[in-house]
Parts: sequence; structure tokens; C-alpha cells
Amino acid sequence: MTKQIWLNLPVKSVAKAKDFFWKIGFSFNEQHDTPSSTCMVVGESHFVVMLFEESLFEGFSQNKITDTKASSELLISIDAESKEEVDELAQKVQDAGGTIFSPPAESQGWMYGFGFADVDGHRWNVLFMDFTKLS
Repeated sequence: MTKQIWLNLPVKSVAKAKDFFWKIGFSFNEQHDTPSSTCMVVGESHFVVMLFEESLFEGFSQNKITDTKASSELLISIDAESKEEVDELAQKVQDAGGTIFSPPAESQGWMYGFGFADVDGHRWNVLFMDFTKLS
């Protein structure tokens, strides 16, 4: 049965996307790099996010790419270990050229997070969840 899942994202420029994600703290498995793709590794479980230049992605998906300025096809959520880590990542995203569309804030009394768009407009959600406050 299935052992892994990879998320594939189209990007305008692999180099620019890689630079952005590197600046905010993500790592890469560079042995899988090509001129038009890169393998980004997220979290302790090494979740793979493949970044493909748009023309290559369209060839794989056999479909047009969503205009991220006008719509969203998905929201990628990642966890944080503390409120401070959420705030630090929000600052890194801003410094690296991303767009904060939802500034760091509390939600429902037990979550703290923010939302951002990367340099290609893909939307991400970062959450610290304090389960001790969950009632």
C-alpha cells in the first residue's frame, strides 16, 4: 500500500521559490534537483514538496495552472511548536518577500497562527495548537 505522499506545486522560477523557502527555514534534498524542479523537505517526517516550473507541471497534470492571484486550489497547513515560532516565521516570510494575508492571531482560544502566500501565490497556514486550552 501507499507509504509516502508528495505535494507537487507549480512555480514560475525554481531558483526564486527555492531561495524564498530556504530563507524561511525549509530544507532541500538537492540530489533530486534539476534545472526545472527541486525537492523541498518539510518537517521532522521529511514530507516532500516538489517544486516544478509551470510548463513542466502543466505537462504532468495535463491541466492549466490555477491563477493564484484570483483563486486558491488548496491551503497548505504546517505546525509550529510555540507562539514565538509562529511570530518568527511570520517575520521571515515577510523579510523573504512573501505576503502575509492573515497576521498572527489567536483563534478559538487554543490556536495561534498566521496565513501567508509564497512568491508564487500558494497559500500556507502556520498554526501552534495548545491542546491544554482545548475545552
